[in-house]
Amino acid sequence: MATVTVEINGRPYAVGCADGQEERVRILARQFDGHVKSVAGDVGHVGDLRLFLMAALLLADELHEARLALQTGTDAPAVSTATPPSSDTGVAEALNAVAARLEKLTQSL
Repeated sequence: MATVTVEINGRPYAVGCADGQEERVRILARQFDGHVKSVAGDVGHVGDLRLFLMAALLLADELHEARLALQTGTDAPAVSTATPPSSDTGVAEALNAVAARLEKLTQSL
């Protein structure tokens, strides 16, 4: 088993992976880091755990849309570039925005 050090939101993390998968883990980490930085830019620094959760929910939303598109044979809808509002209650508003987006998706099923 190999270990790769990736940087997410400016912090290093050691990640175990199968031998030969190191570059793939680096690529996926860069993709995730981009989502985390995007969320951080929208809501400010609210702690890595919350940033990671919000970024993971956005990625899960994208994956869900892609799977629906495969099942229905349609083109995947463009990923929304709308960002949650930033304010004193930015974290709550951002989580509410993600929750609303997920609720909208489940209603379309």
